[in-house]
Amino acid sequence: MRVVVTGATGNVGAMLMRRLSADPAVDEIEGVARRPARGWELAKVRWTGLDVGRDPLGSVFAGADAVVHLAWAIQPSRDRSQTLRTNVEGSARVFDAALRAGVGSILYASSVGTYAPGHGRTVDESWPATGVSSSFYSRDKAAVEAQLDALERAHPGVRVVRMRPALIFRPTAGAEIRRLFLGTLIPRSVIRLLPVVPAVRGLTLQCVATDDVAAAFQTALHEPVLGAFNLAAEPVLSMDDVASAFHAKSIPMPAALLRTVVDLTWRARLQPTPAGWLDMALAAPTMNSARAHDELGWKPEIDAVTALVELVAGIKDDATDVTPPLRTDPRT
Repeated sequence: MRVVVTGATGNVGAMLMRRLSADPAVDEIEGVARRPARGWELAKVRWTGLDVGRDPLGSVFAGADAVVHLAWAIQPSRDRSQTLRTNVEGSARVFDAALRAGVGSILYASSVGTYAPGHGRTVDESWPATGVSSSFYSRDKAAVEAQLDALERAHPGVRVVRMRPALIFRPTAGAEIRRLFLGTLIPRSVIRLLPVVPAVRGLTLQCVATDDVAAAFQTALHEPVLGAFNLAAEPVLSMDDVASAFHAKSIPMPAALLRTVVDLTWRARLQPTPAGWLDMALAAPTMNSARAHDELGWKPEIDAVTALVELVAGIKDDATDVTPPLRTDPRT
């Protein structure tokens, strides 16, 4: 089996590349990324440096049996032309190139963020994947899902799988997560202490360890499954649970106040996360992962509390993996 992985050095991509390299059923892996891993040698892997939003893709997919599309841009959050080019236009280019090359299976990294508002509901994969309008991330995820809907109608012989994970955490992504979402507004010294957690009423978190998500993709490459799969570890975390995990104090905070703080600090370029991320978190339904359990035999190895605690430890240590951040300015 020849597999092409886009976004191959990202959070999920790096873990999946390790897994596929050790997979005896996989003969060749093409790792596609804007930032190829220098000096990272993996058996059966060839690295290709390109941008899915603008570089020629045709030859990359030649002879591939499957494409795993992970490439995605969260930053720069103030340049929608760039994020749209990578996320929506880049995805369309990847799917078109894969079809032209006769690829039989397309696996895509969607997200809980693709779902329509459903706060307070526990949903399966049939919940509308139409996004949250105030979040560009959510709109882009929903737009790509719509592309796949059209692809499935036009090409019923192509096997399409959509993974919809919760927040994806791993310790060695600490430096990148801090850069992407916190910037310089909150010093590492404060993160090390983590004295308080803002407890927004009704806000809950679902998360999952990166390697558990990579395991789901690896299994789906080999199993004749179709459609969408929710991926989330137990338990669902309230803000009180988060505070308890870090022995911190839970401070009640109205959602409107927190949103105002996030919006103003983003507009002032003090941190890189627009308020749409909070809107998406407050609107998101709780995902039921039973289908992944039943059809993929998927069972997370790491629970949600451990995944969160290990991520925060990675942020405190400024931990990183095989590739440097694409940008050095955390305010973007």
